[in-house]
Amino acid sequence: MKSDKKEISRRDFVQGAVAGAALLGSGVVARGAAQTKSSPLRLGGPTFEKYDDPEGWVRVLKKLGYRAAYCPVSANADDDVVKAYARAAKKADIIIAEVGAWSNPISPDEKTRREAQQKCRRQLALADRIGANCCVNISGSRGKEWAGHSPDNLTEETFEMIVETTRAIIDDVKPTRTYFTLETMPWAYPDSVDSYVRLLRAIDRKRFAVHLDPVNLVCSPQRYYSNGKLIRECFEKLGPYVKSCHAKDILLHPKLTTHLDEVRPGLGGLDYATFLKELSRIPDTPLMLEHLKDAEEYRKAAEHVRGVSRRA
Repeated sequence: MKSDKKEISRRDFVQGAVAGAALLGSGVVARGAAQTKSSPLRLGGPTFEKYDDPEGWVRVLKKLGYRAAYCPVSANADDDVVKAYARAAKKADIIIAEVGAWSNPISPDEKTRREAQQKCRRQLALADRIGANCCVNISGSRGKEWAGHSPDNLTEETFEMIVETTRAIIDDVKPTRTYFTLETMPWAYPDSVDSYVRLLRAIDRKRFAVHLDPVNLVCSPQRYYSNGKLIRECFEKLGPYVKSCHAKDILLHPKLTTHLDEVRPGLGGLDYATFLKELSRIPDTPLMLEHLKDAEEYRKAAEHVRGVSRRA
């Protein structure tokens, strides 16, 4: 089986607009020239209004003011349908941000693990067919819950399992237009900026990149109150590899012990001014709203994000 593996050298990172010193452990990655100018916000989110064809899909997105979208078709869609939606998106200047592959590819249950890995392959292939920015999953969990915590999640053995599993998925699909990414998580790798840098180097595939959800990295009062600094570190070290981001918020409650809740953008403590300023340095990187209960909540979230964007 032919692999797209390519040794990542210090020079490669510099040429890719990243200072290799940071990925080799020295701290901060320098911003490339492409990141020095800001770009308009590419906000997206789920759609609740029904549509029957690509043109109807575009109309719904335009009505919501979205310039990015989740993938509108499933992996079993015919090529003609996939191509029709891809053409409609391009014509309307809408970026298909991501294809979800939500599953547990490192599950301790063999059947679950095998099925999850196959799902990742199918969804990565769909992302490549439709030209999405990325296919995204979490790395998984060694516990009973597919996205849950486990004492085995943050171990060297699990890190190596994630590396080998991710390599195999990318090598089997061989994407040429999209990237496979792992969403940041509070209790599974990548659980920090540096662990994501380490994964990039260890997986060592040109088609492995970054999906950034800063809320998922805020797992302590220390990170909560310095999340602007954390966000800047994310973009300093990972910026050139970020293909899509999630827009949420997080709230620290005044009760013992530490209790954090995901909330609608604008109702928590995430430093959105810093988030959007840093995001604007990477042209056409989507910011996708998620996890809200209805269309009205998404409207309020979008209104908040756009308001911060205008002020920032």
